[in-house]
Amino acid sequence: MFKKRNLMKELINYIKRNLKKGYTKESLRWALINQGYSKIEIEKALNRVDLEMAESAPILKTKPEIKYEVVEDEPKVEEKKRGWKRFFGKNQP
Repeated sequence: MFKKRNLMKELINYIKRNLKKGYTKESLRWALINQGYSKIEIEKALNRVDLEMAESAPILKTKPEIKYEVVEDEPKVEEKKRGWKRFFGKNQP
């Protein structure tokens, strides 16, 4: 029983540390699977990390404000001439 708790703590710490470094959960999942850890243990550790990180996340007291910007003067896009129009000119059939 002691080994399981210690193993779970090690997995949780490993996942937290590497998430802070910028690794994705999916990449950590596959790295641990390739190291021989069971998928069930990995999933339990990932769920535990999610819960612990959610508890420590700050609660937003104000609602974020979304601003929209309308651009009225869009640049005109010039029509590209196809190959035969460039060769014969624009007014040719």
